[in-house]
Formats: sequence, C-alpha cells, structure tokens
Amino acid sequence: MEKLPEFSLKRFYWKDYLIIALGTFMYALGVTQFIMPHHFVMGGLAGVAVLLNYAFGLPVSLMVFIINALLLLAAFRVLGTEFLVKTIVGVGFLSAFIGMFESFQWTPIMMDEPLMAGLIGAIIAGGGVGLVMSVNGSSGGTDIVVLIINKYRNVTPGRTMLFVDLVIVSSSFLIFRSVETIVFGIIIIAVMATSVDWVLNGIRQSVQFFIFSSRYEEIATQINLQLHRGCTVLDGIGWYSKKPQKVLLVMAKRNESNSIFRLVKQIDSNAFISQSNVVGVYGQGFDQMK
Repeated sequence: MEKLPEFSLKRFYWKDYLIIALGTFMYALGVTQFIMPHHFVMGGLAGVAVLLNYAFGLPVSLMVFIINALLLLAAFRVLGTEFLVKTIVGVGFLSAFIGMFESFQWTPIMMDEPLMAGLIGAIIAGGGVGLVMSVNGSSGGTDIVVLIINKYRNVTPGRTMLFVDLVIVSSSFLIFRSVETIVFGIIIIAVMATSVDWVLNGIRQSVQFFIFSSRYEEIATQINLQLHRGCTVLDGIGWYSKKPQKVLLVMAKRNESNSIFRLVKQIDSNAFISQSNVVGVYGQGFDQMK
C-alpha cells in the first residue's frame, strides 16, 4: 500500500512523552492512593525486590537498581534505543509522581471499602501502563519483560503481564503464608491486565475503507493533504453497469473515521463507502512490525 513519504512518527514525538507522563501519573495515583493503603500484594519489580528482601535480607533499593539495570540492558539489545530512552523517562516520571503523592500525606481513599478501592486503583494503574505501552514506552520493571515476550510471541501485553505477576504474587505465599492476601492480589493484577489490553486495543484499533466515487482523485488528494493518510487506487468493474470503476482503499485510525466520512461527503455526497474494523495494521503511521 502506498505511503506518504513525508509522514513520520517523529512528527508526534513530543506527544509520546506527554502520554508517558499521563500514564505514569495514573499508575502512581492508582498504586499510592488506592492499592498501597490497604496493603494489597502486587506484582512487578517492586514485588520481586520486597520478596528478595524478606527471603534473603537483600536491600530493596539495591535489588531494584540491579534488576532494572539488567532489564534496561536487555531492552536496549532487543527493543532498541528509542525504547530505552522512553523507559528512562518513564521511570523518572513514575518516581517523581510517587514521591509527590507520598509527600502530600492525604487521607487514604475508601478505607471502608478495601476491595472496591483496590479494583479502582487497578483500573487506573492498568490504564496508565497501557498508555505508556501504546507509545512504545515503559515504566520499568516487569513492563520490559512483558514487551520483550510480546515481541517474539503472539500474546497480548495484558496476558503476559498477568502471567508474570501471577508468578510473583503466588510466590509471596512462601513468605506471608496468607491465602486471602494472595487472592486479593490476583484479583487486582487480573483487573490491571484487562485494563492494559483494553487501553491498547482502543488506541491501536484501526479501520479499513473502500470508497467508490467518480471523484476518487480529488478525494484521495484531500485525504493525503488533510489527514496525512495514504490511499491505494484499485481497478474494479461494476457488474451491474459493466463499467470500469476506481476504488480507493484507505487504512486509518478509528478516531479518524468521522473526518474521512465528512471529507468524502463534502466532495461527493453520492459516494459509496464501506468501513470495516481490522485486527491490526503494521507499518509507517500505524503499529510497528515485530
């Protein structure tokens, strides 16, 4: 399919860091204000560091540093320099936001409804992780493991995160000896994993258009200029009229659908348009190919 040579993801590069900032803010909010006050067990790198501390007396800060350093090295070799930079930025934002919320010393939210607070916190935190991953970023820790596995295996990030966190939370039984705590932890990480996939699928969902119009050249040109999307012109034959017919094939983000309909209607109100959802679109302007 034809691509616009001038279009590049670098054009939106600054937006990636705004999304990372928003995502890490949501993650810090969900964890510090909803999950931690009720002492729920969580997965992730912090959970691993705490377990190592209880089991072997190793300093949590040292374990976090060592494990993150190893994971960042793996991320650089496997996922590239851009991911490494965004991960460092994500870790910085997350640390700053967690410190900010801790310094406020607010009264914990929904102390009388611990499970509900945990679920709300999991939704907010999972949504934040999903936002960060949507721009090929990470908040560090097991997010890196999830994305490395996702690169080589056809498994959604949410499912991979759920599996990794299940292993971490379940192993905490060896230390805490509390089945109830583990059950609450499993519920929270399941909701987080679902939120991650929900956000990623919603952001990355793409649509496919077939546009039938005698003014296809003008429509294609305006889609190029106004929406910065490429078009492919296909040759067809109208079987009822037995006349040649040009068909425009357009791939776009779901949130661009209304703009395409509006543009086509302005040019040719008699045009025939077919829209359908697609499982995935990979390449320039869409998701990166694995």
